[in-house]
Amino acid sequence: MKSTKSTKSQTQSAQSPSPSRSQALRKISQWVARVCLAAFLGMSVGSHFVDGLYWWAWIPLGLWLVIGFGVNRRAAAADERPVTGATTGAVAVAAPVTGRWKALNSPADKVPSHGTRVYGQAYAIDISAEPEDASRPGFGWWPLARRNEDFPAFGADLLAVADATVVHTEDGQRDHLSRTSWLALAYFFLIEAVVRPVGGARRVIGNHVILDLGEGTYALYAHVRRGSLTVRPGDRVRAGQLLGQCGNSGNSTEPHVHFQLMDTADPDTADGVPFTWRDIGVPRNGETFVAAAAPAAAETSGR
Repeated sequence: MKSTKSTKSQTQSAQSPSPSRSQALRKISQWVARVCLAAFLGMSVGSHFVDGLYWWAWIPLGLWLVIGFGVNRRAAAADERPVTGATTGAVAVAAPVTGRWKALNSPADKVPSHGTRVYGQAYAIDISAEPEDASRPGFGWWPLARRNEDFPAFGADLLAVADATVVHTEDGQRDHLSRTSWLALAYFFLIEAVVRPVGGARRVIGNHVILDLGEGTYALYAHVRRGSLTVRPGDRVRAGQLLGQCGNSGNSTEPHVHFQLMDTADPDTADGVPFTWRDIGVPRNGETFVAAAAPAAAETSGR
């Protein structure tokens, strides 16, 4: 006779969708959401030429919002709390950069750190370079945009956080100008942040590299500089090895590093995984930290 515990476990297993089925549903949901958003944008433009089309456009917009809310809430039942050095399950890795940096949108302050779980961002962090002399542009009304070279993060080395295998790379998207003025920021939120998702995850995260760290954990580096990647899928890399450079591609207001861990290599279906940087921890919003250089890694990519 089977125990009650065993029977309960089997019942829960039968009621829960398999990982492959769950990921397939997420993938389909993402595509349906993009189609709805594209339909809304197309119908909004078309309403200037076709009477009555404007009101129909609200249907795909509503569906996009409902689907997006569902995808964003998919992990709400999980034990998601701000990450500290003692957080259970946090994966310890090296920092992806060296030098003096400042944390933004940190999972040490809230989860999901970027206000969304889409693209596996629940525990993502943004960091911007903060040199000692504070030689970085400010925010204001003018100039409307700045060259990327004006920002100390642009061109900074991105380093492997662990021994890993490269599973995906892309560095063909352009590095656009900064959005560090009030008018440019309004354009970013009202236009770019709405239109980019139509192109899928790659248009949001920009140029990027994804590493397989093993044991079902993947590291994603977003907004990489165009043409800077030194690795390709299949390469084996060592901790501290150069991967590429910080850029300003994708949904980014200025050159910065977006780093996250996730449970699958596909951002469309991934859930975020908490991390902690060795000798640093998880810096809070606005906290400045210094990442020491890792031991020199082999310069060859292992191809």
